[in-house]
Amino acid sequence: MSETPGQTDGRERPRAHAGSLDVIRALTRPRVLITLLIGLGSGLPFMLVGNTLGIWLREEGVELAAIGFLSWVGLAYSFKFLWAPIIDRVDVPILGRLGRRRGWLLLSQLAVGASLIAMAVIGPQGGLTALGIAALVTAFAAATQDIVADAWRIETASSDEDQGLLTSAFQLGYRFAILGGNALILFVAGAIGWAASYGVWGLAMGIAITATLFAREPVDRRDLAQVTGDRPLWSPRGLFDAVVGPFLAFLKTHRTAALLMLAAISLYRLPDFVMGPMTGPFYVDLGLTKEAIGAMRLSAGLAGTLIGIAAAGLSAIRLGFGTTLLIGAFVGPMSNLGYTILAVIGLSTPGFAGVLFVENFSEGFAGAALVAYMGSLTTLGYTATQYALLSSFYALLGKVLKGFSGAAVEGLQVGRELMDAYALFFAGTAAVGIPALVLCWILDQRTRRARREAAAG
Repeated sequence: MSETPGQTDGRERPRAHAGSLDVIRALTRPRVLITLLIGLGSGLPFMLVGNTLGIWLREEGVELAAIGFLSWVGLAYSFKFLWAPIIDRVDVPILGRLGRRRGWLLLSQLAVGASLIAMAVIGPQGGLTALGIAALVTAFAAATQDIVADAWRIETASSDEDQGLLTSAFQLGYRFAILGGNALILFVAGAIGWAASYGVWGLAMGIAITATLFAREPVDRRDLAQVTGDRPLWSPRGLFDAVVGPFLAFLKTHRTAALLMLAAISLYRLPDFVMGPMTGPFYVDLGLTKEAIGAMRLSAGLAGTLIGIAAAGLSAIRLGFGTTLLIGAFVGPMSNLGYTILAVIGLSTPGFAGVLFVENFSEGFAGAALVAYMGSLTTLGYTATQYALLSSFYALLGKVLKGFSGAAVEGLQVGRELMDAYALFFAGTAAVGIPALVLCWILDQRTRRARREAAAG
């Protein structure tokens, strides 16, 4: 299969990933800056329907089990492959004049902003059911935004190296938004309250909306039609091409390695997902204030994020995608063990700073490595659906299991102190990363063997 911009055959391309410094130097280029701002919009709602929402609810006295179950609204991210074929094949009414990618992107960004404001208006006082519905709408709109933003980013790239640069720019914007959603918002909430803070973050989606208006449509509809066919979506053949075609193309391209890739991706970030809903309540139960959490996240957390992304870029350049994935699979669960240590020894400023640095370093490293790897596996014409499939596999299992995280901590607390229960829980979540480490090692060895055979032939 011939390669086109944004498409590769999944083989090692060590130069296809850029580090943080490369992105910062390239920010004078409008396309890179727009990519960073679109990444900012993708990351902005993520924590607001997850860990940050858990802190808000815990401060309002909501039980851990309820917080854990409410985290299931994030499953919208894991089922986005179900409506991704529509986004690949259909233009948005009216806004579709901007282009297929930009039209969907603008619609989803507007929906995210409006639903965040709805969460602000409802709040826990309006009832957990109503708040949960608003959070679900936010998650659905945010998942749709991710589908289009990923497709736009991949199709915009003109080469493998360019894809690496845009991926890192997108990741930097995304990570800055994550810090804003789990650190900066804590200061704002301390000053003006949680509800008003969510309203401000909803309005902040205007930054990403502005970037979308200045962005360029990456691929002409006629070029997409050459790959997918120009059949109406509602026809039997058109529906088959839209729903089944992306999966057949993926299997055809990667053959026997496809299932191994999907298995490794699905388990790669499992420790982070399962642990996630309990980190906010853990901070509250430790006695930390919103301001203390925010200050540490903006210092040690920010440093860890930037260094992690830069380290992933350097690793990909020097060692390749496979080895970088393997390192990320090892580094990722280290943050979980850090929380175990913090629960055992108790609160201390150096200990808290160390845990947050390790957590953000591992997330930055593993996240950048995985995003670039998944982007390299997609095919032009099916970009949105294939990437949605891969990112859904990456998140589905973890987002199902994390709903039980609060119940797990409460179960472990029987006959124990609360901090002992937290320590056991975090250690257990670190252990679930072992299968991903093994699978990434197998995948790396397979890739190395294929390269040796190709060189010998």
